[in-house]
Amino acid sequence: MGDRTFDRPVLVKDGQFIQEIGSLEDAFDFLDEWPRERRGPIFETAFRACQRAYDGQIPLSVARDAVAGFARSVKILQEPLAPLPWMSGTRSGRGGVAA
Repeated sequence: MGDRTFDRPVLVKDGQFIQEIGSLEDAFDFLDEWPRERRGPIFETAFRACQRAYDGQIPLSVARDAVAGFARSVKILQEPLAPLPWMSGTRSGRGGVAA
């Protein structure tokens, strides 16, 4: 699929675990595994957004936001507890990220 990595991952609660959806490929896997009987219009919108991003018709960020919106709608979206160092953008002064 090439470089189809999201600018930041979508985190979803999967029972006791948190699953990271960090790319378009992860999003397709997540959506494909979603139970058919629980799919609806918001699921279809997220899936179509991923297809359109794959085809280069829309930005990857739109597909990421659609997947996050779907996860929010089914109440499994997990907000990060604390920003990971690479997400904050804070620099240590030597070109690295502060620890």
